[in-house]
Amino acid sequence: MAEARNYCRWIFQSFQPYLGARVVEIGAGTGTFSRLLLDAPAARELILFEAAANLFPALERQFSADPRVRLHHGSFNPSFLEKSPDSVVMVNVLEHISDDAGLLSEIHQSLSAGGHLLLFVPALAWNYGSLDKAFDHFRRYSKSALRAKIERADFQLEQLRYVNALGIASWFLAGKILRQQTLNPAQVRWYDRWVIPWSFQLERILVPPLGQSLLAIARK
Repeated sequence: MAEARNYCRWIFQSFQPYLGARVVEIGAGTGTFSRLLLDAPAARELILFEAAANLFPALERQFSADPRVRLHHGSFNPSFLEKSPDSVVMVNVLEHISDDAGLLSEIHQSLSAGGHLLLFVPALAWNYGSLDKAFDHFRRYSKSALRAKIERADFQLEQLRYVNALGIASWFLAGKILRQQTLNPAQVRWYDRWVIPWSFQLERILVPPLGQSLLAIARK
C-alpha cells in the first residue's frame, strides 16, 4: 500500500465526504491510509486498530506523539471507544476476517446515528488465486454477497460499485497463471503511476460492470 499512493488517494477522495470528525480505521497496517484520514479537514480524532504484531510498531512510530490519534494493538473492540465514531473505515481488511458478518454487526452497533461504514474489498470470487491465499484472504466478494452482508447488519447502502476494472487481468495473471506469492514493489509503483490515475478518472464517468475491487458506503 505504501507504494500505491495514487490508489490510496483515490479511495480516500471517495470516502472523504462521509468521514466526519471521529474516525475509526480497522486494520490500519503501517499507517499509509491512516495519514490521509488524519489530514482530512473534518478529522478531529482518529482511532486505529491493528492486530498484526509486525505492523503495529510502525503505527506507534508515526502516531504515538499525535494527541489526535489513539492506537489499539488488537482486533476491533467497541469497548475501547469512549464515544461513538462518525465513521468506520476498512481498506482491504474485511476479507481477512473469518466472521465478517459479525464484525459488520459490531461496527453498526458502535457507530453514531447517521454514521458511515466505508469499505474497500477485493472482488470476484473466481479471481481468488495464490496472492489471496498468501495474503490470508478468506474470500473475494461479489456485489450481491457484499450487499447482503451489509444490509443484514442493518445498514442502509448508499453506494456499491466495482472499481479498477483493468486490475482484473493483472491479478489473474499474477495469482492464477504465474502463481506469485507476493507483489513486487516495482510492479505496484509502475501500475500506480501509469494506470491508476487515468483509469480511475475514466471510471468516474463510466462505471465498470466488473472490477478487481468493490467500494461500498453505507449509513447507520
